[in-house]
Amino acid sequence: MSPELAAIFARPIAHRGYHDASNGIIENTPTAIQQAVDKDFGIEVDVQQTSDGEALVFHDDDLDRLADGSGPVSGRSSADLVKLQMRTGTDHLWLLQDLFDLVDGRVPLVIEIKSLLRRDAQGDFVRRVVDQVDAYKGPACIKTFDPDMLAVAKEHNNSVLRGIVADAARPGPDYTRHSRMDRFILRHLLHFPRTSPHFISYGVNDLPSPGPSMMKKVFKTPIMAWTVRTPGQLEVAKRFADQIVFEGFDPDQ
Repeated sequence: MSPELAAIFARPIAHRGYHDASNGIIENTPTAIQQAVDKDFGIEVDVQQTSDGEALVFHDDDLDRLADGSGPVSGRSSADLVKLQMRTGTDHLWLLQDLFDLVDGRVPLVIEIKSLLRRDAQGDFVRRVVDQVDAYKGPACIKTFDPDMLAVAKEHNNSVLRGIVADAARPGPDYTRHSRMDRFILRHLLHFPRTSPHFISYGVNDLPSPGPSMMKKVFKTPIMAWTVRTPGQLEVAKRFADQIVFEGFDPDQ
């Protein structure tokens, strides 16, 4: 494992920051990120594309669940979005550069690029995020469920650390647009020669799995288990993964 990747894998990674909605600390907000920094945990955040091609630190593709707004994130400009407040707490929506400014290299960052499932793999957006990560003066990487996005990132700048996010890809709402063959390819990471991820982020409930196990054995590709919420899941992650993305508990306690 390279020193750069080892830095990403050095400390447990807080899923969307160290959030706790019951105490008004909402996922992917500056408050949740600061909580993770204060506890010296790595941080995973999600980014969505705005109408002007910027990266909004936000998980959902629409605003309705968490923000004081409605409709798709991609339909609004970054300038409009950052004016919106979260439905709970005092945080406003913010951009990837704002996240970088807050964390300032103190803990590792894992940037998950969310896909709109467009034919062009949102190439310009991916390249924009990769450039921002490359310019950041701290440990950071990208990851995505979308192999096409990962291929764009590889071609644009192979030195920026990248990971593929995957699970068993069972039939369901997350895979309605995918054929059985698509899901087989995703489950077993058969895009590996095309995407060459530096790490694999695999659903903890689907570990062990032949795809990531083989890639780890043959290529020494480390595995990051997501999302670990229970003692049982933590035990699975300790056996079959090299890192955890956690939520709802403090792995140091």
